[in-house]
Amino acid sequence: MPNRKRNIQMKFYVTEEEKQMIEEKMKLLPTQRYGAYLRKMAIDGYIIYTDTADMKSFTLELQGIGRNINQIAKKLNAGAPAYDSDLEEIKERLEQIWQLQRHILSSLR
Repeated sequence: MPNRKRNIQMKFYVTEEEKQMIEEKMKLLPTQRYGAYLRKMAIDGYIIYTDTADMKSFTLELQGIGRNINQIAKKLNAGAPAYDSDLEEIKERLEQIWQLQRHILSSLR
């Protein structure tokens, strides 16, 4: 069809679940043609990008703190005496957790 306005064809594959999601979103609009819907979304749609690098670093820090607390708890459960220094370290680690949590929540605002 040489007189066709849109003369370049594009193809892509989707899973059954993705196809169903596309169809559900299409029901919200007055169009029933895949081409019109997908063209409109590809041109005018938007992507929300979330940078999760901070969250990953916070998670690594929390894991380290959790390991420290677990080591102390394991020692205490094995019958070792509870030293003031161990209890103080647990309090410090818990304070670090609260600080990280506050930082995470404030960064999401």
